[in-house]
Amino acid sequence: MKDLNSLEEKIGYKFKDQTFLRNALTHSSVRHSGNVFERLEFLGDRVLGVVIAEYLYKHFPKESEGDLAKRLAVLVSKETCNKIGNLIALPDFLKLIGDRSPHSAVLADAVEALIAALYLDGGLDECRKFVIYYWKAFIEKNMMPPKDSKTTLQEWAQAKGLPIPVYKLIESSGPDHEPLFKVEVSIMNKPPHYGMGNSKRIAEQAAANDLLASLLK
Repeated sequence: MKDLNSLEEKIGYKFKDQTFLRNALTHSSVRHSGNVFERLEFLGDRVLGVVIAEYLYKHFPKESEGDLAKRLAVLVSKETCNKIGNLIALPDFLKLIGDRSPHSAVLADAVEALIAALYLDGGLDECRKFVIYYWKAFIEKNMMPPKDSKTTLQEWAQAKGLPIPVYKLIESSGPDHEPLFKVEVSIMNKPPHYGMGNSKRIAEQAAANDLLASLLK
């Protein structure tokens, strides 16, 4: 694990108690780490939601609750957190059992744990600075409320007069802290497509996205 001072430089915050940061970077797979990582992940997920919701409320004053909720769901998703984790090179600092790279779900969880560590050591204002700095580009990337892949695929099918897409869980594997799901999606006479993710929802989105890419070529 790299020197934590360099990570503090990346996130723009110097911890008063670096124990918070170490705990956020020590996965529960490491012996004797207990459930501290999961507890931080739990807290960080909620703090991230509050900060992003507040920002969206202020910067999109004309949008409905439904549209704001769509934006929020994308911005706090595991996919977005994973991208943030890679942006700040968080895999270089994570402590896992053995010498391996973190699964995308673990990396996303570590981002949430890091946010919790910031909150506990520096308060909500420091969390807000970090979150807005790194999430702002994702917020401004699409000025229209996003549609997820499942919604887009269903609208495409309805526009073609086809039945709605059918999703089927094909396989689930992996340990409880790092599950992996494989889902199939099909529409009438179209060949089925598949997606994988650390939750059935993410796997369904991945499958829908793969099918859409094929249909819209």
